[in-house]
Amino acid sequence: MLVELTLQDLALFERAALEFGTGLNAVTGETGAGKSLLVDALELLLGRRARASMVRKGSERARVEGRFVLPLDGYGELVGRWLAEHLPEALEEREQEDELELILTRTIGRDGRTRAHVNHRPVTQKLLRGLAGQLVEIHGQNEHQRLFEPVEQLRLVDAFGGLQDTLEGYRERRRRWLELVTRLEDLEAGESERLQRLDLVRFQVGELEEAGPSAAEAESLRAERSVLRHAAELGTELGSTLHGLSEADDSALDLLRRAERTVTDWSERVPDLEEPASGFREASLQLEEACRTLGGFLDGVDVDPARLQHVEDRLGQLERLERKYGTDAAGLEARLQSLREELESMADGAVDRDALEAEAAAARGGLAESARRLTKARSGLGSKLQKSVEGGLAELGLERARFSMALIPHGEGPAPSSPLESDRRRFGASGAEGVELLLAANPGEDPQPLRAVASGGEAARIFLALRGALAVRRSTPTLVFDEVDAGVGGRLGPKVAGNLERLGEHHQVLCVTHLPAIAARATRHLQVSKEVDGGRTRTRIQWLSGDDRVAEIADMIAGGAAEPTALAEAQRLLAD
Repeated sequence: MLVELTLQDLALFERAALEFGTGLNAVTGETGAGKSLLVDALELLLGRRARASMVRKGSERARVEGRFVLPLDGYGELVGRWLAEHLPEALEEREQEDELELILTRTIGRDGRTRAHVNHRPVTQKLLRGLAGQLVEIHGQNEHQRLFEPVEQLRLVDAFGGLQDTLEGYRERRRRWLELVTRLEDLEAGESERLQRLDLVRFQVGELEEAGPSAAEAESLRAERSVLRHAAELGTELGSTLHGLSEADDSALDLLRRAERTVTDWSERVPDLEEPASGFREASLQLEEACRTLGGFLDGVDVDPARLQHVEDRLGQLERLERKYGTDAAGLEARLQSLREELESMADGAVDRDALEAEAAAARGGLAESARRLTKARSGLGSKLQKSVEGGLAELGLERARFSMALIPHGEGPAPSSPLESDRRRFGASGAEGVELLLAANPGEDPQPLRAVASGGEAARIFLALRGALAVRRSTPTLVFDEVDAGVGGRLGPKVAGNLERLGEHHQVLCVTHLPAIAARATRHLQVSKEVDGGRTRTRIQWLSGDDRVAEIADMIAGGAAEPTALAEAQRLLAD
């Protein structure tokens, strides 16, 4: 509920700090004293467009701040869910685990610009409106009545009929069904991707298995290709070299051997030549070995264009695969093994689609049955709710008004793209239909949605009757009634007061009133008055009790608190 409202430099208010209580809080005062400024201040918190003229003359800015406290085991739980989604830091900062404290602030600058804060954190005006609209509902100014919203109407009708458990059962079945159809959709998307991947992997495995890549083979083929490409040149140049080294007259090998024999003979007589003789022997042996190796190599060199083409083709195949897969021959061998393992895994991981479809179909059947029960239960509430609301309307002087409730099935609009889309549209978050509360305010008129009802005091009484019939604790905690007594005479006054008092058992009610019967029934009584001090007009607010309250109610009765009859009537009203 609204615990405290602070105003600073707002129109005639220089500074005011008001504390409100549970039940019915009445606001009284002479016409023009500033009672409606309190409603204006709350509307600023609800997002009403601010005007620079609302800033008190001589001040730079006006400020409105409301402090709300809600228990988390009631309506505060719903507000907590909203905060968890839109402003989670407000939940992190709370000091009490069992209650939620929120401070909403709006400031207006002299230039007309405004700022909004929640728990002293800057927020957008949209976020402030969204939060404040869940905390305060003003009847008499149509733009801020949550009762106009189809979602709120449906929630209150379900609460009126005690359908919370039925609704929760429906929602649980809907969650299960949505989970299954989402899995089916994911499966379809995944199956398409899986099949595409399966085709690709199968192709790549076949391609690599056919090629049979081998790092050893690739290395051998590259060496052979180099020889085959230069076979003619190798035969000519290396053959000539080998001839000069070992086969020609006075070849290098012959010269080396003669040198070896000569130096060896002399080494027997000259010991210092032993080392050169040994070197010549080693050189002779090494040259002989090199010539034999070179000769063996040249014996294998053959100009073979067919073999060269074969080697080129094979290496071309391997090199194309290396470029395609971005790796070398050794990497191709590893890739082939990896792809074989993936292919085996994909074959083992196939999902039983038929079983999942059967489970989803069964879940849809359960959901449809749950939706049918919920629809039937709501349909049965119509006459009961009509009787309750019309009884309240008659008691408030609107006995000719007629109330009704219409169920609006989901699914209207453009044709759905698929049966699943049709089901999604049909089975909404709160059932297979919405609710529209309708009212014909006068005989001969067609029932109209609540948002089309007349404004002013008549509308305020209509909503008082509706709120009385739909009073539940898990609903907007603070209700403000402005002009609820407009056009109400002495006969209806006590009945309106009784309705407000009973509504105060479920909500905090703030009522701006001229009726003494309402003021006398209030749990707390607030008086608004004007005074002129130093040439400036100020609005003054005080809570009344005792003789002051008797005098105010007497003044409301007869326009003069000193009238003995008025004083006696005021005391009687307060005693009832």
